[in-house]
Amino acid sequence: MFIVNTHEAKSKLSYLLAAVEKGERVRICRNGRSVADLVPARQHPSDPLQKNPELSGIVLYFDPVEPLQDDEWPESVR
Repeated sequence: MFIVNTHEAKSKLSYLLAAVEKGERVRICRNGRSVADLVPARQHPSDPLQKNPELSGIVLYFDPVEPLQDDEWPESVR
C-alpha cells in the first residue's frame, strides 16, 4: 500500500493510477490524516442484462399491496 499526501497525489496521479490498475492500494492523506483510498474498480459484466449468479434464489417481484395468504400471517396476528 502506498501512502501519499494530497500534493504528491495531484502531481503523480497517473503513476498512482497505474499502480492501482496493477492491484495496489493507495491511501491519500492530508495533514497526516487519511482522506481517501484509491482501489481498483470492480469489473462489471459487459452485458448489463446478464444474469447475476449472486441474485439466484432471490425473489425479484414483490407486491406490497397484495393481501397475505392465511399461512403467511405471523403467529402473533392469527
